[in-house]
Amino acid sequence: MMTTTGALLGGAIGSVSGDRGAAAGAVIGAVTANVLSVVVPVAATYAVGWAVVQGAAGLNRRLRDDAGLVY
Repeated sequence: MMTTTGALLGGAIGSVSGDRGAAAGAVIGAVTANVLSVVVPVAATYAVGWAVVQGAAGLNRRLRDDAGLVY
């Protein structure tokens, strides 16, 4: 579904811009949709993992310093 949507959008943009053609825009749109369907979940997973590690490191620093937790 994403590939088809990307191809349709790319074809529409390609036909309006006039640089290449609707077919070239459709291919670029389909490839972009497939790449984004892989990159976005990987980036989101990395961001969540980074946030968890930073939170654990901050909690570890607070517990080792015997500082009270601030609410």
